[in-house]
Formats: sequence, structure tokens, C-alpha cells
Amino acid sequence: MEEGLGLTRIIGDIYDTTLVASRWPDVLAQIASFVGGQAAVLLSKDVVSKYGSICYQSGVSSHYVELYANVYWKRDPVTRLTDCKIEDVLSVPDLIPYDQFCDGSFFREWAQPQGWIDAATAVLEKTTTSCAYLSVLCNETAGMVNDELRGRMRLLVPHVRRAVHTSKLIDLTQAEAATYSDILDGLGSAIFLVDAEGRIVHGNAASRCLLDKGELLSITDGHLCASDAQVDQVLHNALVTAGSNIRDEETNEKSSALPLRARTGERYIAEVLPLIADERRKGGPTATAVAALFVRKAELETMPPPEVIEKTFKLTRTELRVLLGIVNIGGIHQVAVDLGVADTTIKTHLGRLFEKTGVRRQADLVRLVAGYSRMLVH
Repeated sequence: MEEGLGLTRIIGDIYDTTLVASRWPDVLAQIASFVGGQAAVLLSKDVVSKYGSICYQSGVSSHYVELYANVYWKRDPVTRLTDCKIEDVLSVPDLIPYDQFCDGSFFREWAQPQGWIDAATAVLEKTTTSCAYLSVLCNETAGMVNDELRGRMRLLVPHVRRAVHTSKLIDLTQAEAATYSDILDGLGSAIFLVDAEGRIVHGNAASRCLLDKGELLSITDGHLCASDAQVDQVLHNALVTAGSNIRDEETNEKSSALPLRARTGERYIAEVLPLIADERRKGGPTATAVAALFVRKAELETMPPPEVIEKTFKLTRTELRVLLGIVNIGGIHQVAVDLGVADTTIKTHLGRLFEKTGVRRQADLVRLVAGYSRMLVH
């Protein structure tokens, strides 16, 4: 029972980071402790802009955070996660032969001096050129990542992913000058911060547009209401629950998503994320808010960009791996080392890629992949 309460508390705190990003270090410390590691980090990598960093962390010194951003992000085995499914929890040996990892400069110069021997990592968001990850680091005392650790991490990864996606955390860390309202207005989803009575405390530009249309949500006697009576009752109950700080795993996992339908027939999804009403939110625009309501159009999931590129240009799986290697890793020799083949093999596949895609340079391949990423990923 105590462990279950600890889990639900962590899940609640994860969702609080949606609007209070400064809570991430504390939340990551809780995640590391619950999972069984000694440190946890949120990572962001973008191979086009040549940028990689630890966005938030607990248990890693500022010196090594800086070293990671300046040098070692390119050598991190996590780079190989670009081919993995979102939310899969993988350890270092899943990505690279462990002996090879221990012989590499990333382990010898960055991980080993801190005592790290393994890490459980999951992709939270990805395009063909950038990724966001959650990683829990393990030292010799904890040992290598095992099934129990993976299982515990799997309980939290979907919630971390939802929080990161909602807050656009990885992108917004570089927007330090933006105001609170500017950040919310820049997001595509309609966002309402509401109190326990359903009154709107704050809304972004997309939410105001939604209200102006009046086909899905409206304001009645100062309260936010859904046009569908049944959904309106469910929404009201969710806000009451949020206002009383009632949290359980079932509520977070199942009851936060509400199907909505506009009078025009368009379908939407609304998510209610409870906010803990404690000292973290005293003052400011969220002081009386008990929940954040996110509303977006219900759209069919699009095929991941790598699969679209594979089908569009009729690439083999090996050709696709070489293409993604050129984008994510670099030159021919580096890709050859990563895939464990000869340089001449990569050159052969590269020639076929040029022929199938119609471009002539490696830089053009990177731009082609980036273009598909922009078209397919919101």
C-alpha cells in the first residue's frame, strides 16, 4: 500500500511539472529512487542543429552536465535509440556490446568517473533528427539494469512522456525570455487552467479561439461547459476530484482523457491534468487553478517519418539504417564503426541512397530527412 501511494504521488508530481518546470529536478530524484537508480536525467538531442544537452537532472554534477553538452552527447549510446519504439525501456547492453561501451571514451571519460555502469533509457518524443529521452543511471551498488528496474520505469515513462509533450519542455528550455502567457499561447492545443468550480483562471490563444466558435465548449454562468451534457458531467466530476487532491493510478491513467464532439461532427480529445494545490503554486496566474484542461483534435496517428521515407523511396531496412546513421551520427567512417561494417559497405549503400532519393551529397540527405520530419511531426 505504501509503495502504491508513493507511485501515485510521483505521478501527480510529474504532471505538476507541466506548468511548474522548476519541479523537474525534485521529480527526477523521486523517479531515480523509485526505479532503483542513483540519478535521472531528461535529455534532448538535435543532430541538425548539432545540439545535445541534459535539460533537467538529479544526481549529476554541473561539471559533467556541461561536459555532456559540449563534448559527450555525440558519444552517448543513447544516440542509437532513434530506431527504437517510443516508451521502450532499454539498457546500455541493448544498444551496444558492453565491452565496446567500456572501451569507449564516453564510459572512460564521462560515465566511469561518476561511477555509472549502466542506464535505463526510454524515448519520450522523436523525429528523424531529434529526440527527447528519460534516463535513470545506475552505479555499481545498484548493478546492471534488471527486469525489476525496467518494470518500475515502465510504470512512469508514459506519464513523463505526456508531461513533456504537453509542456513542450525540451523546446521551451531555450525560451528563457518568454513570459508565462507567451509560452501557453505558442502551443497548438487549447489550454484552460480552471478552478474547482470550473471557472477559467487562464486560457491560451487556442482556447479563446475554441470558445469563440462555441461548437465544443462554452461559458455558462461563468463556468466552462461542454456542449454534450454527458461529457459535461464527466468534466465536472474530474474537476471536483482535482480540487480535492484525490489522486490514484486509475484516475491518472484512465479518467483524464475525455472524448468530445463538436456540433459540426469534428471529434476532439480533452485531457484533465490535476494540479496539486500547495505552496508551489502560491501566487501568480495558477494560484487558484486545480486542473489544466488540454483540448486537441482527435487525429489518426501518422506513420513515423522513418517509415514514410522508407516506403516513399523504396529503401531496404539496411539502406534506411545507413540513412539514419548519416543523419544522427555523421560521416561514412563513423557510421561504419557504429554498424560494425567496412567503410566500403557504407559507400555502396550511400550510392544507392543517392540514386533512389535523387540527391548527390550527404548534406542533402540530412535536409531531406529534416524536411519529412517537419511535415509529419507537430
